[in-house]
Amino acid sequence: MKNDISLAEWALIEEFRAQKFTTLDLPRIAREDFNLNGIEFVNTLFEVPTETYLNQLKKNAKDHGVTMVLIMVDDEGDGCATTKEARKQFAINHRKWVDIAHYLGCNAIRTNCRGYDIKDKEEGLKYAAESYNLLLEYSSDSQINILIENHGGLSNDADWMLSLIKKINHPNFGTYPDWREPASDFDNYDYLKKTAAYAKGMSYRNQPTEKLTAQMIQLCKDSGYRGWYGIESNGRDAIRKGIELLGKYL
Repeated sequence: MKNDISLAEWALIEEFRAQKFTTLDLPRIAREDFNLNGIEFVNTLFEVPTETYLNQLKKNAKDHGVTMVLIMVDDEGDGCATTKEARKQFAINHRKWVDIAHYLGCNAIRTNCRGYDIKDKEEGLKYAAESYNLLLEYSSDSQINILIENHGGLSNDADWMLSLIKKINHPNFGTYPDWREPASDFDNYDYLKKTAAYAKGMSYRNQPTEKLTAQMIQLCKDSGYRGWYGIESNGRDAIRKGIELLGKYL
């Protein structure tokens, strides 16, 4: 797959929450406002995903020549839940989003795996492997990729993530690195360096300096990543800046 740029719905979260638009408008916004070729959905911004609704979304994407890339899934449980019942429910809750992603022609869903209450990382590894093996067993027929974004807790630990990827060892399982800004408790460059080789999507954000943005883009290229860069930088000005920087350095 060649490198291309998509618009993450979350980048315009304030406009969607203010009900200026609905998810059905996302293909038009991506094409007419930003001239982008792809879109990435947020599940909590879907209206009721009936067949009629999904068919309208497919039509809107086709009419605007936009590829539907993935669905970011929130509020459906934690992939590192501490009870067997919760881990099973996590897999069940995500099935409908696997099905919707497949119906729309997306290539992946993005999940959360935090395990905030887990002190023993080896125990967390065992819990997460159980959850994701259950989900991958369901998703394998549709070939939908199941991705984890670094959204806190254990998923922020690049070495732990690499251990999980190797433990599960499935072609449809991978990372979705959130570039985020560097922080005292999170080195986003180091995280990307370690996980880019296993990425099946990128949650791109503008960095504090153009130099760091360029370095992170080059890191992805050097890792062999070829795919979508979903711009998640917040607001229209930041989106346009991201398009400019990605165009310059990709």
